[in-house]
Amino acid sequence: MTTALSFPIPSALGSIDQYIQAANRFPVLSEEQEQSLARRLRDEQDVDAARQLVLSHLRLVVSIARGYLGYGLPHADLIQEGNIGLMKAVKRFDPERGVRLVSFAVHWIKAEIHEYVLKNWRLVKIATTKAQRKLFFNLRSLRGDGHSLTQSEAGQIAQQLGVKPEEVLEMETRFAGGDVALEKSSDDDEDRVAPISYLVDPSAEPSEELAELQSERLQHEGLQAALASLDDRSRAIVQRRWLTEDDAATLHELAAEYGVSAERIRQIEAKAMQKMRGLLAAA
Repeated sequence: MTTALSFPIPSALGSIDQYIQAANRFPVLSEEQEQSLARRLRDEQDVDAARQLVLSHLRLVVSIARGYLGYGLPHADLIQEGNIGLMKAVKRFDPERGVRLVSFAVHWIKAEIHEYVLKNWRLVKIATTKAQRKLFFNLRSLRGDGHSLTQSEAGQIAQQLGVKPEEVLEMETRFAGGDVALEKSSDDDEDRVAPISYLVDPSAEPSEELAELQSERLQHEGLQAALASLDDRSRAIVQRRWLTEDDAATLHELAAEYGVSAERIRQIEAKAMQKMRGLLAAA
């Protein structure tokens, strides 16, 4: 017979310390209780069973999140991301595999915290590939006291992690570089030039470029509609006189082709152009 446990709904907490104390007060589940709750969740979609599984493992998230405090990110945020991983683990947990939830959840909790650290440790991402992520989370501990790595040390770390020595040195350089403010603060030297001064893009703003592209599109569509309103001969004359990428045809060349005088070609062209201008102006 599974013993019922008390899992009160957590009330609002005023600090991270109070939250941690509350998380540590939730009872630890026995294997029998965990199996029973997991089956209720799987077979009956019992939300209360999921809640009990999550609450009983909040202390695990707190413990794991504490290991990532060296990245300078808020402990509360690390715990919050870890809790997301815990909930994903509870949703995917299969009680028939013979594995305790605590072992299964570690992977999901760390995965969410890793993603959060990579996105927020710097404004600019420094680790995007799988190899870079591995370096990011291992280089701090492997390089010891934080001194600059020698070529030999980089080679040893690279061998341990299965990456190239130059990748280790590149990641160390990324670690060493801090974020730079684009604009000066009030405490900065007045003579110092802020990056915003020399990083200005001389090209048009996105809104202006979009407006220009829209205008070009409308002009192109209007031109195509105006051409479509002409008869075949007039359209061909206008296209060969004004819209060809090669050398434009002369009046005399077109006159010889159509068996009329050059003056007649000029008249057809003038009439077609007048009609097109009227259509484009009305568009």
